[in-house]
Amino acid sequence: MDLREDKHFSCLPLYCSFDFCLREDDQKSPVENLGQVVFGERIRPSPYQIKFMENKTCEKVCVKTYTGGKKDDDTKLVLLKKGMGLNYQHHWIVDNMPVTWCYPLEDGRQYCSTGFPMGCYVRERRGMQDSCAINQLYSKPKTYYIFNHVDLVITYHNGLNEDWGGTFGQNGGRIIFHLNVVYVFIFAAVKVSPKSIKHADPQKPDCNPKEAMEIPNGELERDQKLQIAYTFAINFVVNNTIKWSSRWDYILESMPHTNIQWFSILNSLVIVLFLSGMVAMIMLRTLHKDIARYNQIDSGEDAQEEFGWKLVHGDVFRPPRKGMLLSVLLGSGTQVFFMSLITLGKC
Repeated sequence: MDLREDKHFSCLPLYCSFDFCLREDDQKSPVENLGQVVFGERIRPSPYQIKFMENKTCEKVCVKTYTGGKKDDDTKLVLLKKGMGLNYQHHWIVDNMPVTWCYPLEDGRQYCSTGFPMGCYVRERRGMQDSCAINQLYSKPKTYYIFNHVDLVITYHNGLNEDWGGTFGQNGGRIIFHLNVVYVFIFAAVKVSPKSIKHADPQKPDCNPKEAMEIPNGELERDQKLQIAYTFAINFVVNNTIKWSSRWDYILESMPHTNIQWFSILNSLVIVLFLSGMVAMIMLRTLHKDIARYNQIDSGEDAQEEFGWKLVHGDVFRPPRKGMLLSVLLGSGTQVFFMSLITLGKC
């Protein structure tokens, strides 16, 4: 599994600023494609170890301990709460597929979003955020709930009755999409169902949610300890009805389809026609005298004399200096290279 960070740094400073579980080894990072590079995304390996066809029910990733009165711990907790209050999100990818969180809309349809939140905050007056509304346990006012557990469901095609799957047997296949990440938050994709779980023993976690992992709004009392255990569960599910070429369909089909704005289209067409007519009228009025003189020319000698707007053609068709060099530069795409360089430099 890979973590995706939308910033232009090799060490993911924004993500590393939050006190999450990180890899200790210096594993080589995946190579981003052109679109990911242009949008400033950087992909790094995550500490969540997933092996194909190996289900896990409650796997511990790491345990974070915070002590009240310690400056570093207080700073880390403040940053975590700020991220949850601003609805910061995790973006994971598995097999180059985004981990998605799918939830029902008011009209009964299902919407799948790429990414899932760090947690949620229950306000005192305005009520719960949408991410806190997924569970009645997340209802204590002025309290943060960090999503420290994720349930991952990875659906795959095992290749049976397919030409490409003849050599896989029962231990292979193609990943179609991932569902349900429980990261104690509510987002997952390949599909994510977020949970906040307070483990009685962080070193031996129990992922059956009995009590939510609460983080108080204020600072911890001096020497008060707070332990957050990050865990995950994973389940592989076979689905041979979905082909490799259509594995993105469940995300695309869930996106709301907007109606065609015919009024806006007609309004734009009318404006274009009106402006075109205005420009044509200005051109005709400006060139009217020249056109009248051209229509009155009878003799060939007069026709050879050029005046008015026809004088422009002498400049238009004048060959440039060093035309061969110009043609070579244009033919090799030099202008496109410099345009791309300037555009990427501004990103």
